[in-house]
Amino acid sequence: MSRRAAMASSAAPRARLSPPAPAVRPPRKRGRSPPAPGSTSSWRASTENAAPRDQRSRWQAPERALGRVWRQFRPPQPALPSSRRWLSSEDASTSTSGDTCTIMSYNILADYNARNHPDLYQDVPWDAMRWDSRRRLIIRDIRHWDPDLVCLQEVDRFQDIAAGMKSRGYEGIFQRRTGDTRDGCAMFWKSKRLHLLEEDSIDFSEFDLRNNVAQICVFELNGAHKLVLGNIHVLFNPKRGDVKLGQIRLLAEKANALAEKWDKIPIVLAGDFNSTPDSAIYKFLTTMKLNISLHDRRQLSGLDSSEFDLYELCSSLKYQWSDEEVRNATGYSNVMVAEHPLKLSSSYANLKGNSNNRGLHGEPLATSFHKKFLGTVDYLWYTHGLECSKVLDTFPIGVLRRTRCLPTREIGSDHLPIIAEFAFTESLEDDSEEEDDSEQDDEPVQEVCTGQHVYPSDGEAR
Repeated sequence: MSRRAAMASSAAPRARLSPPAPAVRPPRKRGRSPPAPGSTSSWRASTENAAPRDQRSRWQAPERALGRVWRQFRPPQPALPSSRRWLSSEDASTSTSGDTCTIMSYNILADYNARNHPDLYQDVPWDAMRWDSRRRLIIRDIRHWDPDLVCLQEVDRFQDIAAGMKSRGYEGIFQRRTGDTRDGCAMFWKSKRLHLLEEDSIDFSEFDLRNNVAQICVFELNGAHKLVLGNIHVLFNPKRGDVKLGQIRLLAEKANALAEKWDKIPIVLAGDFNSTPDSAIYKFLTTMKLNISLHDRRQLSGLDSSEFDLYELCSSLKYQWSDEEVRNATGYSNVMVAEHPLKLSSSYANLKGNSNNRGLHGEPLATSFHKKFLGTVDYLWYTHGLECSKVLDTFPIGVLRRTRCLPTREIGSDHLPIIAEFAFTESLEDDSEEEDDSEQDDEPVQEVCTGQHVYPSDGEAR
């Protein structure tokens, strides 16, 4: 080849050969974890509600050994019964006006809390923990039971819930906790039946009682009857019974003041009270007073931990309350008896159930179930002027145990929704005759715990 031809040949564009296509390998035959709930492909959360990057990473790979636990195979959970049944009162009064109002209380497990406590839900399938799945189940439950009023706790995605409720004819309000927390309490009501007359709330941080919140509203039903509805999520921390007492006492006082303002209308208090039926706090709610000097503040709620086994060895020692703790519980640093002004009845305790799902006090054996707790902490309390005509019964305790943990693919939270139907009586009964039970506290209430809760630091208030 001549030199000129060689130069022409080198100047011509060279053909570009594509690299050989990679061989397609068959999929490996091993189980793969589903997408992490924190990933954008599976959570479809709005930007303002999205979890911080560090929290999403924590959900995908919890620290050390816990990360391996999440990747382990999880056997499917046994399915729960398709429906719960209503229990009606056997001796309903003939003095009712005929108007009834159904009220639901439901701790829906904040998405933020679920992702921050993965150790509580190790037996829950991945898809059952996703917020999209849980939100659908929560809305489905509310729509199915069709309550007139809904009180929700641990709400950190209010707009997601409100969007599903609006199409069903509900209006709603939300009160968020203060500080770095994201969740709060929410109320919804059927706008065709109920009219909101007055709205109030309690930020307990203003009273140095942690950053929990409560809602208190006045509603009018069908233009004929009025009632006060309170919604609270009491501090979780089992060590701070003084704070729990203070929060409940303030709720009762403010609800009573609002009822007096509207001509002594009846009251319903709903919520997660983070106290068991065997606790001193439950006794405080039912008897209107409690001599705190006879109790250890760390045992007031019944949510005992194994780390407190030393209490049994030191049961003869009297717990010393500090002035601050006494003030939290009673409102005064020199008063040892906590009191509230409401004569309350528990809706579930007043209607008989069976031994498969009711305890000694008549309350459900369990309204909440996760890896470290199985028991009752949710209640619907009411005053004179109302009668409880029926309640939605809970699942038998054996059925719940077989699920190993809530949520499931049928239940969207680690709590069960509780619902009661109330009938308005024609006349209010006189509350002047109140039993003086404060002097009957001859010995501390024996604390009975059906399970064991997780114990965050004193700074946590889930």
